[in-house]
Amino acid sequence: MGKQKPDNVVYSEKEGYHANILPFATNVGAPVIKIDDVVAWKSRGIHNVNKEFESKFNELKTAYQSLIEEYQWNELVYNAKFSFEPVIGEIYHMYLGDDGKQFLSLISPQEWNKEFIASFRLNSDKKWLLIDKQSLSFI
Repeated sequence: MGKQKPDNVVYSEKEGYHANILPFATNVGAPVIKIDDVVAWKSRGIHNVNKEFESKFNELKTAYQSLIEEYQWNELVYNAKFSFEPVIGEIYHMYLGDDGKQFLSLISPQEWNKEFIASFRLNSDKKWLLIDKQSLSFI
């Protein structure tokens, strides 16, 4: 028991009393060594990053839904009956025929008494852009 030193004495067999070369204070009156609480910082960071990811996910989800809707409208128009070559930039109107099939026409809904579905404009990429729609119940 004689070889044991008190807890507040810095001593090793190899280096002896070496408190003065340690990077931290070793006496009782020294400032307390406190480990920073990074849990709060981490949780704020996680919350902010998750919020950003959720926002980006919602943007992508909205863009995806818009793309799917554009695809469905284009598929509907390209599968409709028309016996002319559409002109880029011109507005065309889709109607439901007596036979239950969709067809395109240049005649506007105000000039004709047919069941109107939607109006489209053909852009330079050959993509049909929806201008006006009646309902989505037929898709």
